[in-house]
Amino acid sequence: QLQLVESGGGLVQPGGSLRLSCATSGVSLGYPMLGWFRQAPGKEREAVSCIDSTDGSTYYADSVKGRFTISRDNAKNTLYLDMNSLKPGDTAVYYCAVGFVEYLYCPDYMSGRSEYDHWGQGTQVTVSS
Repeated sequence: QLQLVESGGGLVQPGGSLRLSCATSGVSLGYPMLGWFRQAPGKEREAVSCIDSTDGSTYYADSVKGRFTISRDNAKNTLYLDMNSLKPGDTAVYYCAVGFVEYLYCPDYMSGRSEYDHWGQGTQVTVSS
Protein backbone atom coordinates (compact mmCIF):
# COMPACT_ATOMS: atom_id res chain seq x y z
CA GLN A 1 0.00 0.00 0.00
CA LEU A 2 1.32 3.39 -0.98
CA GLN A 3 2.23 5.70 1.87
CA LEU A 4 3.89 9.10 1.90
CA VAL A 5 4.93 10.57 5.25
CA GLU A 6 6.42 14.05 5.46
CA SER A 7 8.60 15.34 8.28
CA GLY A 8 11.05 18.12 9.02
CA GLY A 9 8.73 21.10 9.21
CA GLY A 10 8.84 23.62 12.01
CA LEU A 11 9.32 27.24 12.99
CA VAL A 12 12.33 29.01 11.50
CA GLN A 13 13.45 32.63 11.34
CA PRO A 14 13.62 34.47 8.03
CA GLY A 15 16.84 33.58 6.27
CA GLY A 16 16.98 30.18 7.92
CA SER A 17 16.94 26.70 6.45
CA LEU A 18 14.95 23.51 6.77
CA ARG A 19 15.11 20.08 5.19
CA LEU A 20 11.83 18.34 4.55
CA SER A 21 11.79 14.57 4.14
CA CYS A 22 9.16 12.32 2.62
CA ALA A 23 9.42 8.65 3.50
CA THR A 24 7.68 6.50 0.93
CA SER A 25 6.49 2.93 0.93
CA GLY A 26 4.73 0.98 -1.75
CA VAL A 27 6.26 2.99 -4.59
CA SER A 28 9.52 2.80 -6.43
CA LEU A 29 11.20 6.20 -6.51
CA GLY A 30 12.70 5.22 -9.83
CA TYR A 31 9.41 5.35 -11.71
CA PRO A 32 6.91 8.16 -11.18
CA MET A 33 7.03 11.93 -11.03
CA LEU A 34 7.79 13.08 -7.48
CA GLY A 35 7.03 16.52 -6.20
CA TRP A 36 6.28 18.97 -3.44
CA PHE A 37 3.44 21.41 -3.27
CA ARG A 38 2.34 23.80 -0.54
CA GLN A 39 -0.80 25.46 0.65
CA ALA A 40 -1.09 28.47 2.90
CA PRO A 41 -4.32 29.47 4.66
CA GLY A 42 -6.66 31.26 2.29
CA LYS A 43 -4.37 30.70 -0.69
CA GLU A 44 -4.40 28.42 -3.70
CA ARG A 45 -2.31 25.28 -3.74
CA GLU A 46 1.11 26.04 -5.24
CA ALA A 47 3.43 23.57 -6.93
CA VAL A 48 6.89 24.03 -5.46
CA SER A 49 9.16 21.50 -7.13
CA CYS A 50 9.16 18.27 -9.09
CA ILE A 51 11.71 15.64 -10.07
CA ASP A 52 11.28 13.54 -13.18
CA SER A 53 12.27 9.97 -12.35
CA THR A 54 12.82 9.09 -16.02
CA ASP A 55 15.83 11.37 -16.37
CA GLY A 56 16.35 13.14 -13.05
CA SER A 57 15.32 16.55 -14.35
CA THR A 58 14.21 18.97 -11.67
CA TYR A 59 11.70 21.78 -11.84
CA TYR A 60 11.04 24.69 -9.49
CA ALA A 61 8.46 27.40 -9.06
CA ASP A 62 9.89 30.84 -9.79
CA SER A 63 9.18 31.82 -6.19
CA VAL A 64 11.63 29.24 -4.83
CA LYS A 65 14.17 28.91 -7.64
CA GLY A 66 17.71 29.26 -6.36
CA ARG A 67 16.63 28.71 -2.75
CA PHE A 68 15.05 25.23 -2.71
CA THR A 69 16.53 21.93 -3.91
CA ILE A 70 14.62 18.71 -4.51
CA SER A 71 16.44 15.39 -4.32
CA ARG A 72 15.79 11.72 -3.71
CA ASP A 73 17.57 8.78 -2.13
CA ASN A 74 16.34 5.66 -3.87
CA ALA A 75 18.07 3.36 -1.39
CA LYS A 76 16.15 4.97 1.47
CA ASN A 77 12.94 5.49 -0.54
CA THR A 78 12.99 9.09 0.58
CA LEU A 79 12.32 12.37 -1.19
CA TYR A 80 13.82 15.60 0.17
CA LEU A 81 13.28 19.31 -0.14
CA ASP A 82 16.14 21.48 1.09
CA MET A 83 14.91 24.99 1.75
CA ASN A 84 17.32 27.88 2.25
CA SER A 85 16.93 31.65 2.65
CA LEU A 86 13.42 31.11 3.87
CA LYS A 87 10.97 33.99 3.75
CA PRO A 88 7.70 34.61 5.60
CA GLY A 89 5.94 34.02 2.27
CA ASP A 90 7.16 30.41 2.37
CA THR A 91 4.92 29.71 5.35
CA ALA A 92 2.53 26.90 4.41
CA VAL A 93 1.76 23.24 4.83
CA TYR A 94 4.09 21.32 2.55
CA TYR A 95 3.01 18.07 0.93
CA CYS A 96 5.03 15.51 -0.98
CA ALA A 97 3.23 13.87 -3.86
CA VAL A 98 3.50 11.20 -6.52
CA GLY A 99 2.19 11.13 -10.06
CA PHE A 100 1.85 7.76 -11.84
CA VAL A 101 0.14 8.54 -15.14
CA GLU A 102 2.52 7.52 -17.95
CA TYR A 103 1.92 10.48 -20.25
CA LEU A 104 2.11 13.14 -17.54
CA TYR A 105 5.41 14.72 -16.62
CA CYS A 106 6.66 17.37 -14.23
CA PRO A 107 5.61 20.37 -16.34
CA ASP A 108 2.02 19.09 -16.21
CA TYR A 109 2.07 19.01 -12.42
CA MET A 110 4.05 22.23 -12.01
CA SER A 111 1.63 24.15 -14.23
CA GLY A 112 -1.40 22.89 -12.35
CA ARG A 113 -2.84 21.25 -15.50
CA SER A 114 -2.75 17.92 -13.69
CA GLU A 115 -3.08 16.83 -10.10
CA TYR A 116 -0.83 14.29 -8.44
CA ASP A 117 -2.31 10.87 -7.73
CA HIS A 118 -1.26 10.59 -4.09
CA TRP A 119 0.10 12.90 -1.41
CA GLY A 120 0.94 12.76 2.27
CA GLN A 121 -0.61 14.43 5.28
CA GLY A 122 1.67 17.45 5.07
CA THR A 123 4.14 19.16 7.37
CA GLN A 124 3.82 22.74 8.61
CA VAL A 125 6.56 25.23 7.82
CA THR A 126 6.36 28.59 9.56
CA VAL A 127 8.85 31.35 8.79
CA SER A 128 8.64 34.11 11.34
CA SER A 129 10.82 36.21 13.59
